[in-house]
Amino acid sequence: MATVWIPTPYRELAGGASTVVVPGATVRQVTRNLDSAYPGFWERLVDDERDRIRAGITVVVNGVSVGYALYEPVGEDDEVHYLPAIAGGAGQLQGTGIQ
Repeated sequence: MATVWIPTPYRELAGGASTVVVPGATVRQVTRNLDSAYPGFWERLVDDERDRIRAGITVVVNGVSVGYALYEPVGEDDEVHYLPAIAGGAGQLQGTGIQ
């Protein structure tokens, strides 16, 4: 079974868990099983019309980006991360000196 790292914005769907373990041989199966265990993930992560992960979310399997691919293979001991894009702005962060 794959270990799925739950991004902070979606942890309320998983009861606050940062990781869960779900079966699946592809990103699609892992995502479907994640949604079966914790309803709401499929609609947040998958664009059914395009049959791919939604734009703005990148899937990483074992540290390698697979982009939006639903049919990428996933092994039993693999780690899967769903990384939502984080909006940022221009300018300096107050009090940090960081631009």
